[in-house]
Amino acid sequence: MRFEHLGFAPDYVDYLQAWDHQREVHRQVVAGELPDTVLLLEHAAVYTAGKRTEAHERPLDGTPVIDVDRGGKITWHGPGQLVGYPIVRLGQPVDVVGHVRRLEDMMMGVCRELGVQTRRVEGRSGVWVDADERGPERKIGAIGIRVSHDVTMHGFALNCDNDLGYADVVIPCGITDAGVTSLSKELDRDVTVAEVLPVVTAHLERVLEGAAAH
Repeated sequence: MRFEHLGFAPDYVDYLQAWDHQREVHRQVVAGELPDTVLLLEHAAVYTAGKRTEAHERPLDGTPVIDVDRGGKITWHGPGQLVGYPIVRLGQPVDVVGHVRRLEDMMMGVCRELGVQTRRVEGRSGVWVDADERGPERKIGAIGIRVSHDVTMHGFALNCDNDLGYADVVIPCGITDAGVTSLSKELDRDVTVAEVLPVVTAHLERVLEGAAAH
């Protein structure tokens, strides 16, 4: 498993530049020119809309949106959020749901190690914190993927210490009856991307090493 760091604060990565790079790495992995690769980064602030995004879920304030070829709905990327794009060849038969579950398992493991209990929610991808005295059920990690030529693209976004105001101008992930949160908010301390990065890397190795096709 090869890891590539594209940029972190203060060197945030433009979404379209990262998408171009992701597609080139995907091409090379498909061709056998590169091993399975995970791109890790922090994006400059942007909204991206997956294939199932509906018109009323887009920003109401005119914020630009980039339409992308992953599954899922609209989501935000930006400073304080750790984004990962695992570009890995899946075994046969290709199990897309299994890949999503592995990424959920990874983020749940990261949150648990840092002291936040999370779970899956039936019918919804990503990683969630239960409703409690602090607020309603809330999403801490999002997933949206695509598989082409048996190799995955796009991936996950884990909220570390980002501004959660992004959820005020869209319906994030198409979900109207739950909130969003971050590791910093749940732990009442500043949990930076730099702190979370090695934990995410270790858990990615745990969930992906045995799952990829070689």
